[in-house]
Amino acid sequence: MFALYKKELQSYFLSPIAYFVIAFFMATFSLTFIQDIGNVSSSTYTFSFPSIFYVNIFYFIFLLPLLTMRTFSEERKNGTETLLLSSPLNVTQIVMAKFLATATILLMMLVVSLFYPILTSIYGRVIWSSLICTYIGFFLFGLVCIALGIFISSLTEMPLLAILMSELAMLLLMLMDNMSVNSFLSSIPVLSDVLSWFSNQTKFYVFSQGLMRFSDLLGYFTEIVVFLIWTIISIEKRRWSRR
Repeated sequence: MFALYKKELQSYFLSPIAYFVIAFFMATFSLTFIQDIGNVSSSTYTFSFPSIFYVNIFYFIFLLPLLTMRTFSEERKNGTETLLLSSPLNVTQIVMAKFLATATILLMMLVVSLFYPILTSIYGRVIWSSLICTYIGFFLFGLVCIALGIFISSLTEMPLLAILMSELAMLLLMLMDNMSVNSFLSSIPVLSDVLSWFSNQTKFYVFSQGLMRFSDLLGYFTEIVVFLIWTIISIEKRRWSRR
């Protein structure tokens, strides 16, 4: 599995996609950071990382599908999926290798962004509890989006369609909070519980306050596991249909 993980990670940097995603993320992050500093009237700048990520989170969900569409959709388009599925690895190992490779790109993006809080700690004040928890919350939300994007990528052999569907699905995840408080939807107990469980903005808000609740951690991990299991089922179904 490590060999496939390494191959997948290298493939991102053999094309301009990983560089574009990281560069665009840092560009939007930098502009928001500069704008945030410009709105501060006091002489000492308090780094408000949550507010910066709240602004950039919507750009973020439109960037991730560029990475996830490569996992299976592009494999099918190029005709290399059959070769991949005939390898000694089982489907679970293949899915996990691709998931971890994409998660590594996400981790790199966050590591690069550490430049700003480090710079701020020199010239201002950093709220470390909020900063660390926000990083953890955003990383977990990013993993949820990656798992969702990989699942959608496994459903189609058209990369462009995979990108559009993933963006819509990730946007829907962000709107779950609004749907969960809808008077009609909240009147249906089971549906209301499901929507509340997938309310990612609420989870991220708690993390941004410097808090970590077990229920939020469990919620993120549940979403990740559910989407990965659906991906495995989707690939297994297609694998057996070819036999």
